[in-house]
Amino acid sequence: MVGDLFANERVLAFDLETTGIKTRTDKIVQYALIGSDACGTEISVEGLVNPGCLIPPRASEIHGIYNRDVMDAAPFVSHAQKMYDLMNGAIIVGHNVRRFDMPFLTTEFSRVGMLAPKPKAIIDTLEIVRKLKLPRPHNLGSLCNRHGVDLTNAHTAGADAAATLLLLWRVMKDNPQPFRQPILEIERWAIGQNISSDGSELGRGYDDLPPVDSAGRLRRDNENIILAFGRHRGKTIKQLVNSDLQYYNWLISSASGIDDEAIIELKAHVQ
Repeated sequence: MVGDLFANERVLAFDLETTGIKTRTDKIVQYALIGSDACGTEISVEGLVNPGCLIPPRASEIHGIYNRDVMDAAPFVSHAQKMYDLMNGAIIVGHNVRRFDMPFLTTEFSRVGMLAPKPKAIIDTLEIVRKLKLPRPHNLGSLCNRHGVDLTNAHTAGADAAATLLLLWRVMKDNPQPFRQPILEIERWAIGQNISSDGSELGRGYDDLPPVDSAGRLRRDNENIILAFGRHRGKTIKQLVNSDLQYYNWLISSASGIDDEAIIELKAHVQ
């Protein structure tokens, strides 16, 4: 299941160690990208970065990187192109990566006058465990311990990145249902971007989406077709096929009352 989800994709676990937690003023001191490319070749890239400033003692106590360690390291600009080439268009996996690591990276790219890489999708394990309502605490160390993932050398970028990738695998194996959909749908699910009947989540409801059938029971959301009625309301047709094939078969039958033209489109949509 996991292999199929990431087939033919570059998948990289991403982690940073920094001088602090302020994305606008603090700097990167270490990064790691661990995973594989679209043909399955292993990728393991780690680097120390000279931040151009002193590393506060408190930060060094956490990640174990001291000023002497980065004294002769290259500045971020020397790492930027390599990171861009690897991350642009890739599926990026990380723990709190959307709110911490990616904003830090974007700021560093801005400082050197470059556009930041644009991943195909960001799969954040913190978002996922919260969405699944798994028991707290949700810090990486506690989650890895609970799921049997070794996290030796915690708070080094390489160890954290590798552990996050394994954690994702374990969580997906233990909770397969949400992951039986395309990767972009998983990302939307994790961050809560679901169409609601009253528009409370995205500021829009079903009535704002163009209808597929004459009664408006099916709605179009970009490339997706969404059910706007019944017990599967809010699901895409592809999600429905994976979760309740019997209901889908009823939907495309004459008994559902859906227009013939809409039924033809539904069948073509899932092929």
